[in-house]
Amino acid sequence: MTDRVRRVSVIKRVGEAAERVPDAVAAEEPLEIRLAESPFAVVMRTPGDDDDLVTGFLLTEGMLLGPDEIGALVRTDDQESSRISVRFREGVEVDPTRFQRNLFMSSSCGVCGKASIEAVQLFAQPSRDFTVRREIVGSLTDRLRAHQPTFDETGGLHAAGVFDLEGTALAVREDVGRHNAVDKAIGAAAVRRWPLPPSLLVVSGRQSFEIVQKAAVAGIGGVIGVSAPSSLAVELAESLAMLLIGFSRGGAFNVYAGDEHLVA
Repeated sequence: MTDRVRRVSVIKRVGEAAERVPDAVAAEEPLEIRLAESPFAVVMRTPGDDDDLVTGFLLTEGMLLGPDEIGALVRTDDQESSRISVRFREGVEVDPTRFQRNLFMSSSCGVCGKASIEAVQLFAQPSRDFTVRREIVGSLTDRLRAHQPTFDETGGLHAAGVFDLEGTALAVREDVGRHNAVDKAIGAAAVRRWPLPPSLLVVSGRQSFEIVQKAAVAGIGGVIGVSAPSSLAVELAESLAMLLIGFSRGGAFNVYAGDEHLVA
């Protein structure tokens, strides 16, 4: 049992039969993010990889130019909550009021109403000059699935991974929130190498506007998912010349934007 999993009791029904059995569910708990000592946001997340989550969140929100602008992440825990205070490197100044949308963010909230492609374009830096083999693209959701141990245990977590153009996982993370999983994966990859090398974001669900936005701000050239993109995600990917792939399963996929990036 890990911090990511909680054990509960459920009543399992099959026809007229009923049996009380133990079950594992994904943990969901609040994490307060503070800039210096000032409260900034509360994120509902699956515990674990919290430093990656905070780093990725600050990067994909356009608050930082790179992970090296963080001087320290200071964690405090008590029985009811966890907090991480972000201390910026000397000389780095961030005005939280420019970015703060909501003090509380649910694990699925993502962009929470901040919604214009023009706003994203101010921060976006996707790689436009890459190509990737179709065979690699068709394999990436299966490769992501191989890195989901907590999903195997609970069936209740999303996953996101940053993969290079040869299909090697640079970082894969799980979370009860789709956007949290993306932030965790990007944060983990960014700490290892920044700027990120030419890479793709692979997600276990649908590709929303917010997820394509986060990839674009991190300089990732494409997003691949097992489900469908939204209309605004397609518009954003087209406007930034990004690769956007949906329904990627068993080697087949739909190309919604950026077909020019694919080669045999």
